[in-house]
Amino acid sequence: MAGKSKKKLVEVAKELKEKSSMENKDLEFRIVITGKGGVGKTTTSAILSHLFAKDGYKVLAIDEDPQMNLPYSLGLDEEKAKEIVPLSHNFDYIEEKTGARPGSSWGLFLSLTPDVDDVVDKFGIKVTDNISVLVMGTVVQAATGCLCPENTLLDAVVRYISLRKNEVIIMDTQAGVEHFGRALSKGFRHCVVVTDYTFNSIQVAKHTATLAKQIGIPNVYLLVNKIRKESDIEKAKKYLSDSGDIFKKVFFAKHSEQVLDNEPFVAPVLELEDEYVKTLMELKEELKKNNE
Repeated sequence: MAGKSKKKLVEVAKELKEKSSMENKDLEFRIVITGKGGVGKTTTSAILSHLFAKDGYKVLAIDEDPQMNLPYSLGLDEEKAKEIVPLSHNFDYIEEKTGARPGSSWGLFLSLTPDVDDVVDKFGIKVTDNISVLVMGTVVQAATGCLCPENTLLDAVVRYISLRKNEVIIMDTQAGVEHFGRALSKGFRHCVVVTDYTFNSIQVAKHTATLAKQIGIPNVYLLVNKIRKESDIEKAKKYLSDSGDIFKKVFFAKHSEQVLDNEPFVAPVLELEDEYVKTLMELKEELKKNNE
């Protein structure tokens, strides 16, 4: 009898553990937003952050774009936003974690696996009750040498972020995702490639989507911004005709004067009947549906 009771307890404990795991999984999204400059990546990142926050999720928004405009778009006080020093320029922290100071001769002293589990507590800035932002700055380009203290730290931060629990992670990046390689592929399940309907922009988008697939991100979506008329959609579809099934779904978002009128802060637009926001709400639901 005792044996049966023990077995039953084990089964109940296993069911509770699995249920808890699934509930936590539903709370975790890893989304990278990328695309050609000037197509609306930061606006998209900020609106998605607020939409997930409105649904009750805790959101950590990561700004890896060289322009570093995401804090403004999220609604952080302008004076506070101006004072932010991106991680890539925080030389004291980089030296503390990697053992090497950017710009110095570091040789064999560079740690390739720095412990950065304090990075969000130290440098994350609360924007609202449910939204925090972490400004990473940009990675050093390959031509100047990838194996350096700055890149080593940022790569470690991405790996750490991908392991955080019970958060929606939205990373606003520069064009392309290959600079983070395996760090992104380990935890990020979604890539939203943002474009407009022009030929050059869509070519960049298709190349970016290919890179995202190559590093192991399973769900890649395309958001075509700045649509003003039906012929814009037809033009975009023509340029996408050879893209096969690389995009899980394509969204066409109408140009929004209300977004422009309120920029850089996007939150007020969420309370309006805005077609652009409606499209991003559809994108958000698609992300939730495919977050398995």
